[in-house]
Amino acid sequence: MTTINRGAAAHLENAEAPGVMLTTAAARALAVFRISLGFVFLWAFLDKTFGWGYATPAERAWINGGSPTKGFLSSVDIGPFEGTAHAIAGDPWANWLFMLGLLGIGLALTLGIGMRLAAGAATLMMAFMWFAEYPLAQHTSSGKPSGSTNPITDYHYMYAISAIVLTLTYAGHTWGLGRWWSSLPFVQHHRWLI
Repeated sequence: MTTINRGAAAHLENAEAPGVMLTTAAARALAVFRISLGFVFLWAFLDKTFGWGYATPAERAWINGGSPTKGFLSSVDIGPFEGTAHAIAGDPWANWLFMLGLLGIGLALTLGIGMRLAAGAATLMMAFMWFAEYPLAQHTSSGKPSGSTNPITDYHYMYAISAIVLTLTYAGHTWGLGRWWSSLPFVQHHRWLI
């Protein structure tokens, strides 16, 4: 073996394999990002439930008889799913699914547990919301500009891909309960719960 070949072989032996380059600072940054993203979902659940006056006034709070889906879905005025959005706006099953999704995703990401399930649920929820807002369209059904600034990579996509990245990097293990959660026998037996 020549000196050049030995040098190349030594370099390959010392090359970092995927997953071994996550520094403590990077793990902590991912933990802050995980908690922050979780709080986006958790806050939406709390505000819609109790009507804290940010996106939901008290009189439209879920606990006061308001509908968490009616306002958003009934105002959809764009895309091929406009009729579907209007048809399910305010339905009890839609309210419950939406609110349980917000709560589940928010708690899972904030606590760092059930990250695979949370990433799947977040991706599904964001896909449904993407189709409702339909950023591909440049104009609403009344002909006004839609206000869409990017037809693909909008906040729906970013939230979904963020949840997936946080799951794949085991971000729940730092400043979260992910390590403990993944060691539970039930979770070990059902790996999709990690």
